[in-house]
Amino acid sequence: MTPLIAVAHGSRDPRSAATVAELLDVVRARRPELDVHGAFLDLSRPLLTDVLARLHGEGHREVVVSPLLLGRAFHARVDLPALIDAACARLPRLSVTVTDVLGPDARLEAAALRRLAETGVAPDDPTVGVVLAATGSSHAPANARVHEVADRWARVMGWSGVRAAFASAAEPGVPAAMSALRARGAERIAVASWFLAPGLLPDRVAVEAGAADPDAVVAAPLGAAAEVATVVLDRYDETRVAQLRSA
Repeated sequence: MTPLIAVAHGSRDPRSAATVAELLDVVRARRPELDVHGAFLDLSRPLLTDVLARLHGEGHREVVVSPLLLGRAFHARVDLPALIDAACARLPRLSVTVTDVLGPDARLEAAALRRLAETGVAPDDPTVGVVLAATGSSHAPANARVHEVADRWARVMGWSGVRAAFASAAEPGVPAAMSALRARGAERIAVASWFLAPGLLPDRVAVEAGAADPDAVVAAPLGAAAEVATVVLDRYDETRVAQLRSA
């Protein structure tokens, strides 16, 4: 089978790479026959360019790259294509196909809601206001997708309100979103995570939330959730089907 390279952003925080490794173990368990490799754009090892070179050296001439990214922000639109173009220029006859990013996807939302439920937040508690915290981007459409998830939760969940918030590059920040929910009547605040893995920005969200309200609860990132592994495999399958149809 065509190898799958699942590529994450990378972080100086070792918990991030460890979480990606745990996620890929789940992917491998679900599809043992698939040759799955992990890689990173920056800051963690192995780098995507090194994995591409290694597979090319082993004789592979076709690979599928799946971005472990929750939205189509700068890394998906600019960084990843540039790295692949540079690698392919050095690796003759290597064909690299890139899948769509992971999100938004209803299964990722299910994983985020499950992480939130693990903090003790009930889906029908009208006293709770929920902040959906994400990375943030200078690319407005990427932020809009997070707002869409928050708006959908606000319509279907029984909370007093839901607000999107961002750890960097966009507004509102987490404290501002918490204040808005308090103004709507929320008695308690919970922060849901739209992050794949632990790291600097999820930690920043937790610190800011705790400073604004010591009683606020903060959900863990999606991590090695089964739903995330399913989306990774579906992105791979969708890409392979499209390739076979166009062959």
